Order: sequence, then structure tokens, then C-alpha cells
Amino acid sequence: MKSFGNIAKDGQVRAVASGALTDGTSVVLNSDGTVSSISSTSVSESVGSLATFESAATAYIAATFDSSNNKVVVLYADGGNSDYPTFAVGTVSGTSISFGTPVVAVSRGSAWHTITFDTNSNKVVGFFTNQSDSNKASGIVGTVSGTTISFGSDTTFSASYVNMFNAEFDSINNKVIFQYRDGSAFDWGSYHIGTVSGTSLSMASVQRFKTAATEFHGCAIDTSNSRVVFVYQLNSNDYGYAVVGTYNTTSYTFGTEVAFTSAATDNISTVFDSLNNKVVIVYRDTGDSNKGTAIVGTVDSSNNSISFGSEVTFTTSHNAQQMSTVFDTNLNKVLISYRDGDDSNKGKVVVGTVNGTSISFTTPLEYYNAAVTLTKGDDGITFDSNSNKGVIVFRSEDNQYGRSKVYTPASTSTNITSENFIGFSDGAFADTDSAVINTTNTIDRNQSSLTAGQTYFVQNDGTLGLTADDPSVTAGTAISATELIVKG
Repeated sequence: MKSFGNIAKDGQVRAVASGALTDGTSVVLNSDGTVSSISSTSVSESVGSLATFESAATAYIAATFDSSNNKVVVLYADGGNSDYPTFAVGTVSGTSISFGTPVVAVSRGSAWHTITFDTNSNKVVGFFTNQSDSNKASGIVGTVSGTTISFGSDTTFSASYVNMFNAEFDSINNKVIFQYRDGSAFDWGSYHIGTVSGTSLSMASVQRFKTAATEFHGCAIDTSNSRVVFVYQLNSNDYGYAVVGTYNTTSYTFGTEVAFTSAATDNISTVFDSLNNKVVIVYRDTGDSNKGTAIVGTVDSSNNSISFGSEVTFTTSHNAQQMSTVFDTNLNKVLISYRDGDDSNKGKVVVGTVNGTSISFTTPLEYYNAAVTLTKGDDGITFDSNSNKGVIVFRSEDNQYGRSKVYTPASTSTNITSENFIGFSDGAFADTDSAVINTTNTIDRNQSSLTAGQTYFVQNDGTLGLTADDPSVTAGTAISATELIVKG
């Protein structure tokens, strides 16, 4: 029964305890009017069981997450079926993933796949080469239903011999971006802008973001500044560059390109951190022993420019390869999957946390104890925002099958928010007891080891500290080693 109200002593309240309360414990108010002690729960980093979405040779594997149906969608070339572009729909349950029957999109050979999800139309959009038509780019719209997927007609839209694909959905302008190297035009950095209507995809004419040879493309949408950021390697010096664009009806208007590294680089992948409003570029620094490296970029929308912090390595391996990135919107972390060339090409995953203009990393975790091949781009790992899990897709080199594993990053959850702390328990109370709570402006006399005159903050595990945790919650000011004026 809900019971919450004042009692005789000013500043104290009485409420039903949900769980036992010890004397002096910090307390939060629950949505049903009960109160509980503050606690935190830790989840260890792990990978789930191995799943197979294709029991045949696969290549050019890419994945995205369909947030309207809560499904992972994988696109790949089925080597057991003439390299036809094929889709498989996966469902995450706990720490595992299962797949429906693969579906062929078009009955012809394909390569260089990439995939994205259009959150405006709630459709999957896949791209691949049309090997029956001079390796032009072809795109197709998919509609997920249960564990299967159906398609409209594919659209072949580019000049011939395109490769190094990357696709991203511009959620600001509800457009699909297809970024690539144009083999028919001196390998210039090029892009098309697409629009999904029903099950059809229309693509605008080719545009150039760099009239010079480029490869290893990446793209991020800076939603805080309404800008697109194209990232690429410039073939003339192998340096990594980024350029910021503003949408203008059928194309983007770009600012001046900026080098994010003055050394040879490749295997570029790019992601936007929506918590810190930063662009994170991940790459292999061939100028620094091929180490896996990341750098944080800040967009200036006033002049379409971008500036960078310092480079940070995330692995000591001297041969990190095939990096792929995604942003974990639950923990607000960057997830990176890659192949460790120094360790028998095994699959590894690492987590990055942006702080200002820098980024720090966890120790890499092996997710597959054998050689793997990943997509060279942003498609080798995706984030399931329904289960709050990362999903890695790859080819196992022992049999070339299409494989997947669910990745759970380490995390700590707490029941305290920036608003629900109300004070401290004035005594010990059992579950369902009518508990007395010292709230704002009362003096709680049940603490220990405090320093008079210091402001204390409630930590996520309910203890008190001199620095704020996240969220920042002020407990009050100590007036003795055992007494605290409660702020609440």
C-alpha cells in the first residue's frame, strides 16, 4: 500500500520501505511512492554463443539494425549461390542471436556490400555491385516482417567499376547517402543521395566530395549541428581527411577538408557520439606500426569545419585490420570490432569512451578464437537498441561461413537519478515497514568518517563521496564526522 507523508518532526517523512533499509542509508523515492536504498549492479563484459546465418562461403558481409521491428539485418554475397546478394534477419534474445531463412534480393552476382536503415520510412536499404552491368552500384529497399524480408525492384544508378562503398542514413534530411570511389572517374571521391518511397529507391545524380582518388570511406551524421561528415584516405599521400557538408536540396555543400593524421592511414570507420556531439574516426595508423587508432572530431557549423584532438591507440597490435564502429546509445560508448593481424587474425572488440576531445579504451576482448574477415567500413558491428547489445557479423576463415555473435559491454546500473534522491533512513526498517526518512534541511546523524565543512555527493552505489558521480546528486554538507545537513 502506498504511504507517503509528513510526520511530527519537520523535514522528516514516512514512507513504505521497498526492501530493507539500514540506519543512515541513502534513499530514493520510487514511482509507486515507496522508498528504497540506493544500489548499483555490475554486468561483466561478455560475448554470447556463435550463430550461423549462412552455412556456405560468404563475402562482403554488412549489418544494420531495424529499430521498427527490433531485428538485425545482414547483407552478404552468398558464395554457395553464385554470389547473389542475400539478406538474413536476426533476433537477439539475451546473449544469443538466431536467424531466419536467408532471402535472395537479386539473382545475379554482387560484391562490395553496404547497408543502412531508413528511420523515416522504416525500411532497410542495401547496396551492392551489379556484376551483370559493369559493376555499377545497385540499391534495393527491404521490408522486414518477422524473421524474413521482402524487396521492391533494385535500382542500378552509378557509372561502372565502383567500390569502397559506405552508406549512411541522414536522419536530419531523411536521405540515404551512398559514398564510394568512382572507378570510371579516376577513383574520385563520390556520392549519391537517395530517397526511399514505399519499396522504391530513387537516386540523384553523382556528386563529388573530392576530385582526386580516394578510398577507405566513412560517413557520420552530426545531428547536433545538422551536418554530414565525410571521411576518407587521399591516395596521393595516404593521409586521412575529413570534410563537413551542409545539405542543399540534391547535394551537400562542403567546407575545407582537414587532415586528421599526417601519416599513412587506412581501414577507416566513422561514427557519431550523440551524447558528446563528437565525430569519432577509427583507423589503422600505418605511420605508427599499423596500430588501431582513434581520434575525436568537433564540428564547427559556422564555417563547415572540423577540428581534432590527439590520436589515441586502442590496441598494441602492430597489425589491426578491418575496423568497424557503432555507437552504443544505452551506455553512450563507441564499440569497435576488428581483426588482430598480430594474433592469428582473431576477432577482437574494444569499447571507447569520449571525454572532451579525447577518447579512452577498455582492454580488447577476443570474441572469436580463430581467424575472421570483417567488412572494411562501418558495417561489421551494429547496435541492437532493443536488447542494448552489440551484434558482430563476420566470416570465419576456417570454413568461410557467415557468423554472428552478440556482444555485451561491461556496465554498471543504478536506481538513482538526478531527481529521485530524497534523503537518509532514520533507523533500520524491514521490507514493507513504515520507514522514517530525513529529508531536505534536516540533520542526519547516522553517518561516519565525514569531514566538517565538506559538501558530499551521493554515489551510484549509495555511498557518499567528495566528487560527483554520474548523475551528479548532492547529499548535503557535513557538520561533524557523523552529521550531515541534508540537501536532497
